[in-house]
Amino acid sequence: MKRTHFLRKAVWLGVLVLSAALAACGGNDRAEPAQKNEPAHEAGESGHEEENGRTRIAAKIAQDAGIRTAPAAAGIIADEHEVQGLLTPVEGRAAKAMARFPGPIRSLRANVGDRVRAGQPLATVESNLSLTAYTVPAPISGVVLARNASVGAVAGEGAPLFEIADLSELWVDLHIFGADAQHIAAGVPVLVTRMSDGATARTTLERVLPGTATASQSTVARATIRNEDGLWRPGSAVKARVTVDLRPAALVVPLSALQTADEVDAVYVREGETYAARPVKIGRRDAERAEIVSGLKAGEQVVVEQSFLIKADIEKSTAEHEH
Repeated sequence: MKRTHFLRKAVWLGVLVLSAALAACGGNDRAEPAQKNEPAHEAGESGHEEENGRTRIAAKIAQDAGIRTAPAAAGIIADEHEVQGLLTPVEGRAAKAMARFPGPIRSLRANVGDRVRAGQPLATVESNLSLTAYTVPAPISGVVLARNASVGAVAGEGAPLFEIADLSELWVDLHIFGADAQHIAAGVPVLVTRMSDGATARTTLERVLPGTATASQSTVARATIRNEDGLWRPGSAVKARVTVDLRPAALVVPLSALQTADEVDAVYVREGETYAARPVKIGRRDAERAEIVSGLKAGEQVVVEQSFLIKADIEKSTAEHEH
């Protein structure tokens, strides 16, 4: 209910913006017949008019309202699967900094979250055997994930003082259920989305693991993403779109062009400064575009941005005429 109210409010807000632009550009927007024999739907140069599922909007007003068109053309419809997954460190890129000899810890030089380089001193331990201090270095370059020591404590021989991981790359383990696992194979493109802020990363599926995840009974497909900024964090849940096939279509439009007019799917076609509702039959679709089976011709200028403003303007005029 809240979402419906928000959408209605957004649409009428857009209409108000469009109406304000029309008022600023020429006063009375709607044409009145000047002579008995003149068509009543002809509008002034800066105005607009609506009749039978169409509206006329001056180019400058349309531009200011953010209305954009693009020619309908051939394109590609992707066969995609939406899945969820988990970020994990790449195996073999984690290590522990350990005490070589038992003795009290005299100093610690790194904390959890610090970036360290291979060979960098992390701790000083006084050996019980020689009574001399020795340094514990970082075994690899990476980020400190854990510090298992405190100054003054006694470190045992081989005790792990720090855990370090190279997180410049991470595995994305995607969980695939049921019959979807039969359609997903290594080598297909994957778009990974971070749930915290919507950031995305494109990669390629590397392998489908032979086993099954015990807890979820899902098949695990694995990809690798770059993580130079460190904002992709191990253990975080992600969602991904796996493209298993790309199929050509004779005519496609972006999903932003689609509206519902009189309970049928429609797009809005521009001819000059006139925008008309055009019922269409939709075929396949993916996350970005839809195939148009009938109702539209290649090359026709289709409203691809702010199409809801065109719809709302026509509906507003229709409601006014009915009263």
